[in-house]
Amino acid sequence: MNRTDRELAYVEFAASRRDQLRRIAYGMCGDWHKADDLVQNALIKLYVAWPRVVRGGREDAYVRKILLNAAIDDSRRPSRRERATDELPEVVAPASTALEDHDSLVTAMQTLPAQQRATVLLRHWLGLSVAETANELGIAEGTVKSHCSRGLETLRGVLAQAGTI
Repeated sequence: MNRTDRELAYVEFAASRRDQLRRIAYGMCGDWHKADDLVQNALIKLYVAWPRVVRGGREDAYVRKILLNAAIDDSRRPSRRERATDELPEVVAPASTALEDHDSLVTAMQTLPAQQRATVLLRHWLGLSVAETANELGIAEGTVKSHCSRGLETLRGVLAQAGTI
């Protein structure tokens, strides 16, 4: 495969997966703007590794792993933490009930440790098997099961306390 063909394959892959990757990133960080940044950074890193990744046929798993690592790295950066301000943001119109439930779930997901959040996202949002999730995260299948169990238990508690369930 020559360089032009590889670049066309990359562009086609990136265009077809961008929306899905954005939703996954949103689930990891809970902010659409940060999700856009995470996806952009992940696609840049994927482009650099594309010739190697495309030969292995694991493009989706590779880019999800990049997203996960980028989300964890981003959450650790002091520059990304909230800052106090004297000016209040504009008031946003109230969301519908369905969006409120969705927002409650995303907010509840943010209470989970990064590894539990990633495990729950891969298993229950993307529908990957225990083995696939373990392979993507580089952890044992038993660890996937325990992270999912603890994560779902925490989510139920947080959502029950918020009155969502």
